[in-house]
Formats: sequence, structure tokens, C-alpha cells
Amino acid sequence: MKILLMGTPDFAVPTLDALLSSSHELVGVVTQPDAPSGRGKRLRPPALKQKALEASLSVFQPERPHRELWPDLKPELVVVIAYGHILKPNFLEWPDRGCINLHASLLPKYRGAAPINWAIMRGETETGVTSMRMVESLDAGEILLQRRCPISDGETSDSLHDKLAFLSASVCLDTIDGLETGSIVPTFQDSICESQSF
Repeated sequence: MKILLMGTPDFAVPTLDALLSSSHELVGVVTQPDAPSGRGKRLRPPALKQKALEASLSVFQPERPHRELWPDLKPELVVVIAYGHILKPNFLEWPDRGCINLHASLLPKYRGAAPINWAIMRGETETGVTSMRMVESLDAGEILLQRRCPISDGETSDSLHDKLAFLSASVCLDTIDGLETGSIVPTFQDSICESQSF
């Protein structure tokens, strides 16, 4: 499958590695523009950009992503992980198989920013990764696949971040396989909300 990957920080790197090791074709990587960092405020590239360039992939860094920027790209699927922009409906309709997002929580819990930190702050004993179809509303699309991850005593946001980053990579590949074979049955988040108390 031809895939366009969108992401920015090091959390997205294991997913890039997994896609590179798979039979799928990465047609490019979209990431945030280089940003000032450190005491000297020197421009530094995002972690995903660095890894993508090492793999000789095409890297795109628009201020705002628009499908019209890449008329020659023909992705069948867009995979988004920790990218940092909400995609417009016109973009979500672009690839034949749509856009999927990998989110570091067991949705519908902890939608939005900082789900790893919130899980630790709230004293959760487990969290996980969710893949979902993307819709205009934030983290509200149909759930495709979920994998759970225990939160150990003394777990830090850094250690949990690393666990979930690698878990995201396997969830990504399994989700793509499931979409190809038709074995995944999407689940509306509203039906999950009705069966859970928060």
C-alpha cells in the first residue's frame, strides 16, 4: 500500500521504522517546520524529519498541510501520529482508504493533548494505543484497533512514552493489515462512552 506518514517528534520514529521494514511503500513524510531550540535558538529539525532523511525519503514541511501542495502524490492511506495539526475535511477525503491516526490512550479516554501525562497524573493502572479513522473533530473518529499497556509503579511520562511509541508501531502495521483484509470492524466511540464511567 502507498502510504503518506505525518508526524513530528521522536514518538513517531518507531512507526516510521516499522513502515520502512514492511512491504508498504512510503511516498513521503510530512512534518512540522524546523523550530528554534536551545539557548542559541538555532533551528533544529524534528526527529521524524531526521530519520526520514536518513532513509532518503521525501520530506515536506508546510506551515499548514493542504493536499493541493502535493498534486503528484497518490497515497492510498495517510497515517498520522503526533503531527500537531488538525486536518481539514478536504484533506481527510484525499486518499482512497482515508486517514488514520495513532493516539496514545485507550479512547475515548484522554482525547486531545498530553494523554500520557494525564494517564499518570490520574493514577491509571493501564493505558494503551488506539488507531482510529480521522474525522474533523479531534480524536473522535471510529476506533479501528486498541492495544493495552500496563502502567507500572513508579512509571514516568518518559518511560511510558517510549513503551507507547513502540506499541504504536505495531498497532499501525496491524491496523493497515486489518484494513487490507477487511478483518477490522470499526467501533463508534459513543457506544464505548455509554459503557464506561469516567
